[in-house]
Amino acid sequence: MEYKIERNKLVMPEYGRHVLKMVEFLMTIEDRELRSKQALAVIDVMGNINSTLRDTEEFKHKLWDHLFIISDFKLDVDSPYPKPDPKNINPRPERPKYPLRDLQFKHYGRNVSNMISAVSQVPVDNPERQEAVNRIARYMKSKSQEFNNENASNETIMADIQTMSNFGIDVECNVFENVRYDHKQHQQRHKKNNKNSKQRSGSKHNNQQKNRN
Repeated sequence: MEYKIERNKLVMPEYGRHVLKMVEFLMTIEDRELRSKQALAVIDVMGNINSTLRDTEEFKHKLWDHLFIISDFKLDVDSPYPKPDPKNINPRPERPKYPLRDLQFKHYGRNVSNMISAVSQVPVDNPERQEAVNRIARYMKSKSQEFNNENASNETIMADIQTMSNFGIDVECNVFENVRYDHKQHQQRHKKNNKNSKQRSGSKHNNQQKNRN
């Protein structure tokens, strides 16, 4: 009696165990010419079983590839097509490339770090350099207030920029003058929008009650 755990693994279950046994028998035939003729018969059986392949291109080529796969690429016969390479059947995916450089200040994100690195390469006498630094500083300040609910001091932002640029960038103190005002305006607009939304919701609810009455 043959137990299931003693059987060889079905590499391609769609062809069933009978085809697997045919292929295993092929590999026991010592005469290469006879083995190749018998392989053609197995190919015909495989074509009848997996008839869905008939609608695909290179129907016979795929059957021969499947035959070699079932034999674990050990079958040695005269094939009308080149023997497939096992490495191309189940190619191993490439390891994704992750940034190797760790962030010094993760709460600012990698984009800020990249921008500071880019600005560091701009000549000091270029007027666009200081303007870019000022914009980055204001961005870091406003986002710290908006998302972290923390009023980071100007000195903290300036020190972080200097650290992230290896002390290659200086920040002017006056760049933060309008940041607090802009943040307050944003909070006021947010509160006003919430208030208007609640009023519209309440008005809609009252109208529904009146229609029901």
